[in-house]
Amino acid sequence: MKIETQYHYEKVWTLTSEVDLLKIIGEEVGDADPEGTLAYIKEVIASKKSITVGDCKFRNASNSLNS
Repeated sequence: MKIETQYHYEKVWTLTSEVDLLKIIGEEVGDADPEGTLAYIKEVIASKKSITVGDCKFRNASNSLNS
């Protein structure tokens, strides 16, 4: 699954690699498990438009083609 991210101060969505996703999640959730959080994000965005974690939004890139 390809995932795009957008911080609250950005206007455009950016396609983000899994390595970078784990870094972003680690920064946003602190001591929580980044891999577990990423698995949850993937589960949610498979059926929902987007999810916000901290200051960053995540969405499925394939769902954004119509947006």
